[in-house]
Amino acid sequence: MTVVTRFAPSPTGFLHIGGARTALYNWLYAKHTGGKFLLRIEDTDRERSTPEAVEAIFDGLNWLGLTADEEPTFQFARRDRHAEVAQQLLDAGKAYLCYCSPEELTAMREKARAEGRPMKYDGTWRDRDPSEAPAGVKPVVRLKAPQEGDVVIDDQVQGEVRVANEQLDDYVILRGDGTPTYMLSVVVDDHDMGVTNVIRGDDHLTNAFRQKALYDAMGWDVPTFAHIPLIHGPDGAKLSKRHGALGVDAYRDEMGFLPEALNNYLLRLGWGHGDDEVISQEQAIEWFDVKDVGKGASRFDFAKLTNLNGIYLRQADDKRLVDEISQRVAAIAGIDAIDAAQKEILINGMAGLKERAKTLIELAESSAFYVTDGITSVNEKAQSLIDSAPEGLFAELANSLEALESWTEENVDASVRATAEKLDLKLGKVAQPLRAVLTGSNSSPGIFEVMIVLGKEQTLKRIRHFDV
Repeated sequence: MTVVTRFAPSPTGFLHIGGARTALYNWLYAKHTGGKFLLRIEDTDRERSTPEAVEAIFDGLNWLGLTADEEPTFQFARRDRHAEVAQQLLDAGKAYLCYCSPEELTAMREKARAEGRPMKYDGTWRDRDPSEAPAGVKPVVRLKAPQEGDVVIDDQVQGEVRVANEQLDDYVILRGDGTPTYMLSVVVDDHDMGVTNVIRGDDHLTNAFRQKALYDAMGWDVPTFAHIPLIHGPDGAKLSKRHGALGVDAYRDEMGFLPEALNNYLLRLGWGHGDDEVISQEQAIEWFDVKDVGKGASRFDFAKLTNLNGIYLRQADDKRLVDEISQRVAAIAGIDAIDAAQKEILINGMAGLKERAKTLIELAESSAFYVTDGITSVNEKAQSLIDSAPEGLFAELANSLEALESWTEENVDASVRATAEKLDLKLGKVAQPLRAVLTGSNSSPGIFEVMIVLGKEQTLKRIRHFDV
């Protein structure tokens, strides 16, 4: 049997971080088993579902590399099929029409609450003759659920879980206006799409008990369920925006994370492979099994994600990183766009830059000095180094460097050291002010590397600007 998994988000907002992990687990399990990963957009809530949210979901999944193996299914477009199944259940006597008014349902719940019973539908119309129906009332369709015994789910993560059927009720599968409910739509879609494994958050575990009754009523195979624990914040509370429950786009655009780093981090939120922390996509596909997901909630840790992202930055291709940060660098440098020559400079300097950054934001900020014509800003500590530089230092440096016929790291190193010796200064007393005038910062890649990347003309221009 070919494994078929699915990710089924509702397009009522962005692709949040918990949804991204669910998609990742479904994608990985499908790849691990040689199966298929499908995408279904559950857009039946027409008031809240928007085209912009759909695009945000597609965009987020594409950025993470979690592409589906077939074209996405849109649930709303299948509403006639859902209603058809409801009619089949009615015809088979496995569902019935319910004419209870909202007021009757409220009274039913209040009575159950007062008597200390579960607040559920009491089956008023389960065996009642439809001829007794009140005039002018559009009935809902309810599933005739089992009333005895237990529902047992052999969950790949939670293990065997069960609930007594008497705790459940005959839930609505078709509303009075003929539209299907979530419970009906999900089961019909999963069956028709051939889904064999439903991997989702454990907040859906109670739905599984109810959905199994619908599978059984239709005589359909019940998929294998795996309900994964939700992600909590560092304080153990339910993940919220203050913890990091943001859209995937925020991790990309506002925080500067790489998709492979975010995937790696989300993979490790609830699943592990020994002491391995940095796990490539190939390793993840080989190693991942949903049965190895833990039962306990995981805690989101920005520091760990950031450190992991730094590792991936250092491993990333230099040209790719320049492409990633070009727009940010241009904005910081106050220019419209990075041209080909500036791009080449950034590529040449990237090896040293990426060793010192943990996010693309930091990388862009530390790179901007390479593409400005001269120094456009100097931070406070760098200005202090410039102000306290020995008299005549910058003139000596400029004269010595200008005399070089070959602009190599070996030669500029020798020139700067010679200047330090001539002025009877330790190398640090020369290199630190030199870094300040070349980069506008007190921190940068190695100063001789910076000089080679900037080139002779730009290096001398910046030094002479401070030769006053």
